[in-house]
Amino acid sequence: AESGELVTGYGLTEPAQGRAVSVDAEGRPVVSDGPYSETKELLAGFWVLECESLERVTEIAARVARCPQPAGAPEYPVLIRTIGGGID
Repeated sequence: AESGELVTGYGLTEPAQGRAVSVDAEGRPVVSDGPYSETKELLAGFWVLECESLERVTEIAARVARCPQPAGAPEYPVLIRTIGGGID
């Protein structure tokens, strides 16, 4: 945060508190528990960074990946995604 590259970030609630919404062949909404009811992987939270380069974002992600996790917790990767141009 000291560098000014962190724009925002939030932790997300557990998947059981979410829903997945899709549509059937007739275009009607189909709602199910989710978003990841069948998998063990989940999105725990996100950060939005504004950096000069992908290399700088990768440096920050590497630091985050080295942070301690609860005992017995599997190691999770830090995924990097760019943000598109937005909605016009």
